Amino acid sequence: MLDTRQKFDVIIIGFGPSGAALAHLLGLSGLSVLVLERDGGIYNVPRAVHFDDEVMRVFQTIGVADAVAAEARVNVGMRFVDPDGNLLLDWSRPQDIGQHGWHASYRFHQPTLEAVLNDEILKYSNVKLRRRCEAFLVEDRGDEALVRYEDMATGQIIEAWGAQVVGCDGARSLLRRFIGSGMEDHGFHERWLVVDVLLNSDRPDLGDHSIQYCHPQRSMTYARQPGNRRRWEIRLLPDEQDYSIGRPDRIWTLLSRWIKPDEAEIERVAAYSFHSLVAERWRRGRLWIAGDAAHQTPPFMGQGMCAGIRDVANLAWKLVLAIGGKADDELLDSYQSERKPNVTKYITTAVGLGGLINASDPGAALRMAQASGEGGGRMKSLVSELGPGPGAGPHRGRIFGQPSLRDGVRMDDAVGYAMALVADAELAREIGSVPGLQVISPREAPGIEEELSRLGIRAALLRPDRYILATANSGPELNAVLATPAIAALLSSRPARIKE
Repeated sequence: MLDTRQKFDVIIIGFGPSGAALAHLLGLSGLSVLVLERDGGIYNVPRAVHFDDEVMRVFQTIGVADAVAAEARVNVGMRFVDPDGNLLLDWSRPQDIGQHGWHASYRFHQPTLEAVLNDEILKYSNVKLRRRCEAFLVEDRGDEALVRYEDMATGQIIEAWGAQVVGCDGARSLLRRFIGSGMEDHGFHERWLVVDVLLNSDRPDLGDHSIQYCHPQRSMTYARQPGNRRRWEIRLLPDEQDYSIGRPDRIWTLLSRWIKPDEAEIERVAAYSFHSLVAERWRRGRLWIAGDAAHQTPPFMGQGMCAGIRDVANLAWKLVLAIGGKADDELLDSYQSERKPNVTKYITTAVGLGGLINASDPGAALRMAQASGEGGGRMKSLVSELGPGPGAGPHRGRIFGQPSLRDGVRMDDAVGYAMALVADAELAREIGSVPGLQVISPREAPGIEEELSRLGIRAALLRPDRYILATANSGPELNAVLATPAIAALLSSRPARIKE
């Protein structure tokens, strides 16, 4: 029997990390949100194991960073070695707090993260999380969108209506099918076995670095995780069957180089197909996709979940403006134009690393080092830059760092989920106050001067996702930027604050 009509600003399908982060950002902004999730509780299986400092800033924005950091482990980096153990490529990660106010790289346990996101979302009265509910029909009706779903606990069929519907519903996305998007294939398709073990006692000899064991047939990965958890990933050969290779006796044989059955317990074994795919279309009218629904990457950079969090951080503030009647189609279309080139760059880099790991491309290590500007068999992280989108000026579409204020408060916490203007001391005095916009200068945050100097600019207008919208080097230039109709419309929206 069909239930009565329900209306929301945004309906999210899927409550994995991407859907949960989006629900938090929209809840923080005061929108009414419905989240539909098939699973009845936390999916208690580790999947993603890495996130970076940019993702941690999103967690900070939604108020969960400290809880997440307490359960995560700072990552020291990754090494690629040949079958004889010779170092091919070293991707070390800095151990100091970086420009974003956090460590550069973290290892984590995904069910623990999801539990934090689940517990915190319950604090929003404007966000309704409905578990064991599966969407099966989505239609854009012009002035609103219809989602029809089944409450699997009762068998009831329910209709919900939203101004926008976002599919964070994974690689087999229902929303992607309703949008009608094909997939761009970047040529990587492999089956790997993922093995998580729980150590009976500490094994410091295994090391803290992730190790990619590069081999033309049996490439493998070792990854240090928080606590006593360790992971090995094993490339499956074309003729191997999941059920046979996944037997405990076979697993222990494959891991015998490092660990024995009496030293650990196998927590779980799962076979995964790794792909390199990007959706051709991320939006159709009021329907959107994000995360694995929009792209799938080989895991060799640890950027799968990170990319999904970046998606929703980009999309959320644009949806807030759309619901408030302050976003035109050009701004909404910038979600795909900004995010697609960014995620494609990460995916093609991961595919290149896959060629190195499988020893199918002997020159890959050198190219990776050269492309990252390091050379000498060393690699550094990609700089996160967006594709074409709103705004103008040098460094538009580049994320701005996060210095701390003089009282120790991080800049993002002081600003809240809103736009901000950062300017050098002289320009901040010249411009004075700007209605609807917080101005931060070296007077409040000494590190601002260093960030601006590094970029060669005097002022930067920051979006709620902390990316640069526009830059200026003089008072008249800054006034002209702020007077631009599109930017003036963005500034007219009231800033949201992180919940107490």
